[in-house]
Amino acid sequence: MIDSNRSVKPNSSVAGLRDSGRIKKVERPDDRTEENRFDPIIEIRELTKVYGKAGNTARPALDHVTLAIPRGSLFGLLGPNGAGKSTLINIMAGLTVKTSGSVSILGMNIDREPRNAKAAIGVVPQEINLGRFVRPAELLEDQAGLYGLRRAERRTDEILKITGLYDKRDSYIQALSGGMKRRLLVAKAMVHNPPVLVLDEPTAGVDIELRRQLWDTVREMNRRGTTILLTTHYLEEAEELCDHIAVINHGRVVVNEDKSSLLARLGTKYLKLHLHNAIDPIPEVLSPYNPFHETKEDGSVWLTLHYPPNVTEAGDILIAIGEARLSVIDLTMEETDLEDVFLHLVRESDIQSSNRLL
Repeated sequence: MIDSNRSVKPNSSVAGLRDSGRIKKVERPDDRTEENRFDPIIEIRELTKVYGKAGNTARPALDHVTLAIPRGSLFGLLGPNGAGKSTLINIMAGLTVKTSGSVSILGMNIDREPRNAKAAIGVVPQEINLGRFVRPAELLEDQAGLYGLRRAERRTDEILKITGLYDKRDSYIQALSGGMKRRLLVAKAMVHNPPVLVLDEPTAGVDIELRRQLWDTVREMNRRGTTILLTTHYLEEAEELCDHIAVINHGRVVVNEDKSSLLARLGTKYLKLHLHNAIDPIPEVLSPYNPFHETKEDGSVWLTLHYPPNVTEAGDILIAIGEARLSVIDLTMEETDLEDVFLHLVRESDIQSSNRLL
């Protein structure tokens, strides 16, 4: 049975499960209070999953993964194909049996309280698995019934409004666009009002406009207090939405920290100079800035200088440029983005993984 006394500070109820004909609720904490702000809502410790028989040739899909996902965060889980992201989500959802380690959701261990833990999350799969001749309102009502929600507890119209589908509530699903179907998957996962929503590649295969509509939906849910765990291949998406980011590769966590710290720690700025003439050799005064000189196909000459903003100020570089007596037509400045950081971390992880196999 689900112990309703396990609740933390109640806000709005999370889904129930049908047990002996009654609805047993797990209460949802207020993720926005100062008290809960730094308290993890998901704790993963030493989680390991090995497919097949363990042995010298078996490579784990997850290798002692440890993560703590803060309450109320919009948490991005990044990694290349085969990194272990889907395996992690499937273990949380009870679809895959772990080899070792532990996972707790809202303080409930998935082994000791599997039904409670599963009731605390909603999972939006990557694949669109909706019936063609069902209406959105009917789908959400049926899903609410599966969770054992009474009529008075159902939020069908509210959820359809949040996801921008209220005006399509009575249309057949086959008549919806691809983006609308993806939003309906999100709505379906919200039926039991889980405190945690897991989005597995939610914008895969949709155009830019529909992607941004989904972003708006995700932001609105997070603003209302839902903790979001987002897996994505779109680094622009993670940089736009997430406040915490973990990178996983070869089944191991490469990094796990808030986005601003991650970008600052590995951040580099680039000062690109459009020059009147080619220079050879490059002045010695510019050597600390790892200069890169190139002449492009159109004949334009460019010099790129690299510097870490937490160590070097732009003014120092401008002084060095003056001392080098360069003839500059124009200059632009660029910053490291999440893609640069991601590629850097994955390359390092690949090297370490290769060394472990030697």
